[in-house]
Amino acid sequence: MTALTLNTGYFTTQGCKSINQDFVLSRVPILDELNLKGAVFAISDGVGSSLVSQVASESAVKRFINDYYCTSPAWSVEHAGGQVFKSVNAHLYCKNQHSPYKYNLEKGYVCTFSALILQNQCAHIFHVGDSRIYRLRNNQLTLLTTDHNIQANGQTVLSQALGITPHFKFDYLCEPLIVGDVFLLMTDGIFNFLTEERILALLNYQKNDLNTQAKIVVDEAVNAGSNDNLTMQVIVINQLAKAQINKLDELSIPPILKEGDLFESNKLGSIQEGVYGSQGYKIRRVIHSSNRSHVYLALDLKTADFVIIKAPSVELTNNAAQLNRLLTEEWVLNKVNHKVNNQHIVKAVPPHSARNFYYTVTEYIEGQTLAQFLLDNPTPNLEKIRDITEQIAKGLTALHKVDILHQDIRPENILIDSSGLVTIIDLGSAKIMGVTDGNGDEILGTAMYTAPEYLVGSGASERSDLYSLAVLTYYMLSGRYPYGTKAAKAHNIAAQSKLSYISVIDTKRDIPLWLDATLKKALQPNPAYRYQVMSEFIYDLRHPNNSLLGTGSIAWAEKNPVVFWRGLSLLLAISLVISWLIFISK
Repeated sequence: MTALTLNTGYFTTQGCKSINQDFVLSRVPILDELNLKGAVFAISDGVGSSLVSQVASESAVKRFINDYYCTSPAWSVEHAGGQVFKSVNAHLYCKNQHSPYKYNLEKGYVCTFSALILQNQCAHIFHVGDSRIYRLRNNQLTLLTTDHNIQANGQTVLSQALGITPHFKFDYLCEPLIVGDVFLLMTDGIFNFLTEERILALLNYQKNDLNTQAKIVVDEAVNAGSNDNLTMQVIVINQLAKAQINKLDELSIPPILKEGDLFESNKLGSIQEGVYGSQGYKIRRVIHSSNRSHVYLALDLKTADFVIIKAPSVELTNNAAQLNRLLTEEWVLNKVNHKVNNQHIVKAVPPHSARNFYYTVTEYIEGQTLAQFLLDNPTPNLEKIRDITEQIAKGLTALHKVDILHQDIRPENILIDSSGLVTIIDLGSAKIMGVTDGNGDEILGTAMYTAPEYLVGSGASERSDLYSLAVLTYYMLSGRYPYGTKAAKAHNIAAQSKLSYISVIDTKRDIPLWLDATLKKALQPNPAYRYQVMSEFIYDLRHPNNSLLGTGSIAWAEKNPVVFWRGLSLLLAISLVISWLIFISK
């Protein structure tokens, strides 16, 4: 198939300013990735009044490009780019809310953003702010973006930008491509000082070296008195991809598979053991089946590795929201693998060729779930419980660093291998902050481990995952739940305010009182009263936090709980005997 080919170049400078708050980047992949996802060009301009705006610009551009290529190829460019755009905005907004600039955003992590995605025979534009994208065709320069500006006190200021609000509207445009099209991405340090006619004239000076061509335009703007950062990116379309029907728009749900079935295979008949190199997979066994999904252990016929295939159930054929959630899970897995590569999170395995069905592929880890481990070891020792909790926390922390909430921590979603390595294996309920998953009011996760804020419809946060992890720790210690079944039934604030924590302490286990206090804080129904970060909870699992306890005799009791309770029982027994003797003597 004829591929999209193009030339690119750029130039950026701080100009007369002390720092360059502009940022520009592009990615032009090769082969299948270029056909499926296209080439991406992005530019961002910081706000001059901010001392950290350059951080926002760089973060926005890098995150958009990296995350876009992590999204499922089954998504359209418009949907994938839009979802990524929302997640980038949510990241910057959250960064502002946790910074000294929360109430003075013009000094915070705010920036403009314009992206151009060239895929097959179309140009897709995503835009907010006042950086610009032009198209030069037939010697006519056309502005394809709209400046989001307003006049205030005689000055032109941004009306929209990344990082200002949690939910924002961005511009999207799709335009057909023709050979010879030239696209220009630039910041206001150029177009505020050069007319479109002057820019068009300058473009004719250097047609072969696009880096030089961009520099010529920038230098001219500097000579015209530009007092801002200046950035320009140039893209020339040399050849278009041959028109094709995108089979990814026609994905279907796989049939129910059984042991021995070939899936996505280009080789008919049986696969001889030991002979590999073909495309597709051979099903070895069914791991799990439900009305939502089917999970299989399969042999990758190309690499001879075992993998896990997760496919939606046929009952979801007309459920667009659930099918979209499966594709979001693929984005989550790719995003985590690309940015974190944490050993406590299962890794995605990209398909070797274009797919025909909805499914995800992940690595196979030989081991047992935590649920099975607890059946085999109903009373694990305290150190083992700490170790498991700490490893899960490392996985969750890695997810939180890339703005992902897991939302479904429970024993069935945790795997322990023969070496004791703990891995989070299911991210089907995970949420990328700022991205709507289309599930409406549906509560994801498992009721007994679900944080109370989900039940009342308030915003989820990293503390929601912390709550679920604390429930899991509590359960490993006691085989019980911290509020019995009442927390799962408390669907309003009034009911949650009446929840009474049940101490994890009992006479069967040697559990320090200070550890009970740690769990009680992590399991507060109101997230504002929990630990604010995961590391504090993990630290307090090993170190007594005196601020959570009283002083004096309690301090001795917390260090020696078994001796304390046995001694107290003995004293009570002696008191009863003495009372009985006194009664007899009378």
